[in-house]
Amino acid sequence: MLKSKYLMGIFLLFYFQFTFSQTGEFNYPNKPIRIVVPQSSGSATDTLIRVIAPKLTEQLGVALILDNRLGAGGIIGADTVAKSPADGYTLLVGATSWMTIAPHVYPSLSYEPQKDFSPISIFAIGQNVLAVPANSPHNSVKDLIASMKDTPSAMNMASAGIGSTSHMAGILLTSLSGVTAVHVPYKGAGPSVMSLLSGESHWVFTPMQGPISLIRSGKLKALAVGGNVRSAILPNIPTVKESGVSAYDLKNWYGLLAPAGTPKSIIDKLNSSIVKISRLPEIKDQFYSQGAEPVSNTSTEFGSFIRDETERMSIIVKTAGIKAE
Repeated sequence: MLKSKYLMGIFLLFYFQFTFSQTGEFNYPNKPIRIVVPQSSGSATDTLIRVIAPKLTEQLGVALILDNRLGAGGIIGADTVAKSPADGYTLLVGATSWMTIAPHVYPSLSYEPQKDFSPISIFAIGQNVLAVPANSPHNSVKDLIASMKDTPSAMNMASAGIGSTSHMAGILLTSLSGVTAVHVPYKGAGPSVMSLLSGESHWVFTPMQGPISLIRSGKLKALAVGGNVRSAILPNIPTVKESGVSAYDLKNWYGLLAPAGTPKSIIDKLNSSIVKISRLPEIKDQFYSQGAEPVSNTSTEFGSFIRDETERMSIIVKTAGIKAE
């Protein structure tokens, strides 16, 4: 009797090993992993994933292919992953814009962020910074708001595109301040920042990673950051709250997600890798130099975070009156 139970146990063990190996879970990963980045090369999202990609390759033992899929403020890239096989070989860099803002701006969104993805882990939090040209007469948020009150719709506000985080950050500022600006959407954060240097735009609210080097070199001025606490990277720059707009609070987050239905064993392995990487001193240093902080959480915590942020963004979008143009 004992012998038969023992043999049955051995049989079941080999059966499950064979099953897992056939599905790819047991020996995951065994081929390159594609990570879809829904923004252009050099954008905040692209910059941060490229910081952790080499370490993720070391952790997983396979090559990573970073696929920049541009368009519609991140929606095209996110939709690509939502419709990909749930086998762990196509992942998405998720961020505020296409995960928590887009559902409230685009009523006919082709994917549902909370249903079509399996959260893995957040990997960075970044500040938005309000920047103006170095020769701008504005030296504070109060100066900027005063000018927009004096000359309504005479100032151009750049953004990375309709529905982007920078769009909402800027419109939230004007909405809460009771002023208006001419919204000039660009195809990405990079072009929106460069528009300040060319004189096409007067100000931009954008992820700090983009303009940080220009701010440090004196080519742009930083007037404020969007979070409710100052940034460790620019500690002398006040928050918008400190500058008189008390209800203002808007940061960026970046994380990895897989298509819904991806096996838990794969999600857990990827999560473990992100957690380890986020604790490395060299990653912290590289993120800080880009105006971001490395963070991590469990897949369950990340899912709850996305749900809470989606609800919060709903209120902000309605307050700011953002709609697809």
